[in-house]
Amino acid sequence: MFSSADIIDLAIRIEKNGEKVYRDALEVVQDQAIASMLQWLADEEVEHATWFSELKQAIRKVPVDRRLEDMGREMLHGILGEESFSLKETDFSKLDGIESLVKLAIEFERDTVVFFEMFESFVKDPESLEHLDKIIKEEQRHIEVLQEFLSTGHAEAGRSKQIPG
Repeated sequence: MFSSADIIDLAIRIEKNGEKVYRDALEVVQDQAIASMLQWLADEEVEHATWFSELKQAIRKVPVDRRLEDMGREMLHGILGEESFSLKETDFSKLDGIESLVKLAIEFERDTVVFFEMFESFVKDPESLEHLDKIIKEEQRHIEVLQEFLSTGHAEAGRSKQIPG
């Protein structure tokens, strides 16, 4: 079961997972353009995790309606099941190069957007909702940057470089 704090914890975990993937990838790439993009993405994920942590602190100060929280918990569990939004089970050694890594990152970012859009329905505070919308737009921008990177052929040039596991 999930509470409001659990939902935010999951959002924080999603962001930290994204940061870890981008930082791990940074260790194996040699191309400066790829490295710059991965560094930017990792830094963005850190900012998002920080905001969710601050939101969690603010929510702790608000009185909780246990029935609504239980209903939200059940809805979230029904939608997500045991999904962890983690790429830790991914065997990076089996990826055939940078292009595969970028495609994997795009899927991760898309899943993140879907989760955050669902999360919006739980946020009532207009200021928090506005900030969450900003984060969703930033995550969508991550997808655009990654797709643009693929379309330029830059990732294609890295295809022959194996990604160590």
